[in-house]
Amino acid sequence: MNILVINCGSSSLKYQLLNMNDESQLAGGLVERIGIEGSRLKQETPAFGKKVLEVEMKDHKSALENVLKALINEEYGAIKSYDEIDAVGHRVVHAGEKYSASVIIDEDVIKALEECVELAPLHNPPNLIGIRAIQELLPELQNIAVFDTAFHQTMPETSFIYPLPYELYEKYGVRRYGFHGTSHRYVAQRAAEMLGKDAKDLKLISCHLGNGASVCAIDGGVSVATSMGFTPLEGLVMGTRCGDIDPAIVTFIMDKENLTIDEVNNLLNKQSGVYGISGVSSDFRDIEDAAADGNKRAQLALDAFDLRVRKYIAAYASIMGGVDAILFTAGLGENSADNRKAICTNLGFMGVELDVEANKVRGKEKVISTADSKVKVMVVPTNEELMIARDTLELVK
Repeated sequence: MNILVINCGSSSLKYQLLNMNDESQLAGGLVERIGIEGSRLKQETPAFGKKVLEVEMKDHKSALENVLKALINEEYGAIKSYDEIDAVGHRVVHAGEKYSASVIIDEDVIKALEECVELAPLHNPPNLIGIRAIQELLPELQNIAVFDTAFHQTMPETSFIYPLPYELYEKYGVRRYGFHGTSHRYVAQRAAEMLGKDAKDLKLISCHLGNGASVCAIDGGVSVATSMGFTPLEGLVMGTRCGDIDPAIVTFIMDKENLTIDEVNNLLNKQSGVYGISGVSSDFRDIEDAAADGNKRAQLALDAFDLRVRKYIAAYASIMGGVDAILFTAGLGENSADNRKAICTNLGFMGVELDVEANKVRGKEKVISTADSKVKVMVVPTNEELMIARDTLELVK
């Protein structure tokens, strides 16, 4: 069975076609600059390698039309006809409290996702556009929604409730939702397999570290706490997002800088984080280079990020009453040995002993703690697309 996985962003679209008989990738691609001049489609297949197409794509529907054409192209495609696609799995960012697992998409699901638009105004609209486009282009296929928020629906109320008037939760759903759930779920399952244990018998802390970043406490295979909150703005210092700050800073800055709500929201989401501290970039590679050249603000940004990840790790170990393994995943977590080393500094009191040589790894599964470390430290590359495909396969079967 072949599953097409779709991940629609505001002006981009990622996709993979997976053969679920052996979970191999038949094709993978990215559409960039949708609705913007210079839009292009990049596709890679095992048989034909990489192909880049410069095509005008005015909206997500036209982008998906070009994706489908690329998949069946005789010169660089992966399949001969659309009949070889058996179902479509969609990444959907926000489902509120409505769904705690992936679901087959029907009109009730569409309505529920539309109701969550105000909770994820940047993410849910393009997710919905992608769903509608596939329904129109491939009407005979079942569509499955896999939610970033679903994995965190197991959090106890003590973890998700905010210390605000309770009526705000009842009326507007103001609570912690958490994100990156598909990634945290995948790496937890994979780590358990690597350790030869059942996830139900493990206490894990998953660190999804990239331009967007979050930490998740996973006890017995379920999420019990996570750093992102009502929106993806809360938690760690990120590429351009501020993470945890004193809420009073918002109104203080609005008053001093004479900012509107939209302007301060833009400042917190797009001008802050390591970019705001360093003044260099939101890309950790650029910041690491600048720090190596003696840029003190760049080094400060890295140190502030590492400190907050370390703080969440220690806090989540206390919530679970211990931890068996700490998992590093996503772009930064998988590829930056220096970052992992800095984060693990001062965690010796928890029984964390990093193997410096083993830590010299990029993008590969590996245990990077010493043999006698009481807490395992692991690099586990994430695969959200495979997780989405697995959920899709399970539901359509």
